[in-house]
Parts: sequence; structure tokens; C-alpha cells
Amino acid sequence: MTQLQLAQAADPLLAVRDVSVVFGGIVALNGVSFDMHYGQILGLIGPNGAGKTTLFNCLSRLYQPSAGDILLEGRSILKRPPHRIAEIGIGRTFQNVALFPNLSVLDNVRVGTHARTASDIISDSLKLAWVRRSEAAVNAKVQEILAYLELESVAHKTVSGLPFGTQKRVELARALAADPKILLLDEPAGGLNHEEVYVLGDLIRRIRDQRDVTVLLVEHHMGLVMSIADHVVALNFGKKLAEGTPAQVQANPDVIKAYLGSKDQ
Repeated sequence: MTQLQLAQAADPLLAVRDVSVVFGGIVALNGVSFDMHYGQILGLIGPNGAGKTTLFNCLSRLYQPSAGDILLEGRSILKRPPHRIAEIGIGRTFQNVALFPNLSVLDNVRVGTHARTASDIISDSLKLAWVRRSEAAVNAKVQEILAYLELESVAHKTVSGLPFGTQKRVELARALAADPKILLLDEPAGGLNHEEVYVLGDLIRRIRDQRDVTVLLVEHHMGLVMSIADHVVALNFGKKLAEGTPAQVQANPDVIKAYLGSKDQ
């Protein structure tokens, strides 16, 4: 193991530290803390209203925590505006697909590369050599991601006319186009059938293993979470209820009572 690998193994990629969010008099998150390590798939579970999406929106900087801190590789992300979050390596998908419906699949995925490009209107207008090289590199990356997610056959089709499951893959492709260190997946199994969920689980594992992407997964589909997650954090009423391996969390009496249900129910 190299010194860098040893350091990465010891230090978390993402550290959530005593994060609280208050909307008016409503406490959406109350002192939530956990670590995410490099190469991990972490499942974030909890019933509706537990605070999962609120925490996701803090990580992607759509919400500002009322207290606490969030660190990526030891540095706080809380002063960074939402439009600058992709460039430090945080990508996300949404529970309700947030694509540009009237653009093609190809163009939607190209949008994801924006955070990693440095061109400007003058350079683009002059077609400078470095701009042409950059554009060629972007095109190659987009084509590679389309092939990886088996979207080549629909590359030039308008997103709005595609099946929901395909649209979800397009959104995933757009997130990957920004070369994220950590990928936030918000209910990726929502609206998918049993076979599609199985394929999704395999795809998430492959993305982690083949593309060196750490994954934070918010999901109600417990079969998916428990089959692919290395570590699980359970929330309830804005507080951390339990965390550990999938087996440990599944066996936790408080989690069973609050979310998973018992055999007697």
C-alpha cells in the first residue's frame, strides 16, 4: 500500500459532523454525524420525514445547515455555492428525474462535463487549439459513458420520449460525466421493476469498482440497500438511529420498530 492509499484508508472521504437543519420551528436534522470512506457504498435509510433528503440537499449545497459541518477530504464544503459543488467531486441524481426534457441524451450528458471544462465565450468563438482539444476530449468522454451505460442506441433521442428507467440511466450518465469522487444517489430504484432493480444494483457496484467512485445511496428499497451497501446509516425524526453493517442495522430493534417492520406486523 502506498502512503496515499494508507492515508485514504484511515481518513474519511466525507465527514458529516453534528449537522442540524431547522426550518422555522421544525427540526429536520438533529446533530447527525457519520463518516464515509473511500470506495464505500453507504446506504442511508429511514421512513418518510426522517431527514434523508434534507441531508442530501445539504451535501449538494441546496440547503445550508443550521449547525455542524460537512467535510470532503478534510475541507468544509459549506462556503461553496451549489453551482461550484460538482467541481470538487460531488455528483448527484434526483428522486424525481431532473433532466432537460427537450434535449437529446447526448446533450444532457454533455451538460455534466461543464464543471470540468475551463473554456470561455471568447476562446470558444476563436476556436483556439486548446478549446478544440478540450472539446474532442469531452466528446470522447461522453461517448465512453454512453457506451458504459448502454445508452448509445438512444444517444440522439429526446429525453422526454424515453422510458422512465432509461431516463434514470441518462441522469446517472450526466452525474458520471463530471468525474465525481462521491456520487449521491437519491431513490434510484424508484419506479423500477424487480428486474430493473437487480440490474441497477449490479451497475452501482460496477461503478464503484471500475470507476473508483464512492457512493452514498438514499433508498426505500431495502433489498437493494442491504445487498450492495458496505455500511448503513439509519435516520428517524432527524436523528441517527443506528449505523453499522447491513446485518447489524437489520437486526437493530430500534430500526425494526421504526422502519423495517417486524415479523409480527
